[in-house]
Amino acid sequence: MDLQHGNLLCDVPSGVPDEIFQSLLERPGLKIERIISNGQASPPGFWYDSPQDEWVLLLGGSAGLECEGDTAPRVMRPGDWLHLPAHCRHRVAWTDAGEPTVWLAVHCDADSAPTARIG
Repeated sequence: MDLQHGNLLCDVPSGVPDEIFQSLLERPGLKIERIISNGQASPPGFWYDSPQDEWVLLLGGSAGLECEGDTAPRVMRPGDWLHLPAHCRHRVAWTDAGEPTVWLAVHCDADSAPTARIG
């Protein structure tokens, strides 16, 4: 059995010009990835519109996420999570420019998405 392990908060680069997407686990209908942002944001007018559900957890740094129809970005800090149902149009308004913003993102088919139970 080939066990894999790691630490989501180790080897976090800072000051890089592009976001870093690192796949941690992929299966049919499921993808878990670490995303590292260093002041990046979605381009003006760009909206993500995924056919899959996405669940994101902010592990470090801070960010502002906008969902279509929001009046202001949702400010996210370490420990904050958000479930984005399939086709929930959203964008990254900003990420912390002073320190890396580390995300854990879980993408899964909408029909297999679990229901969040923690407040």
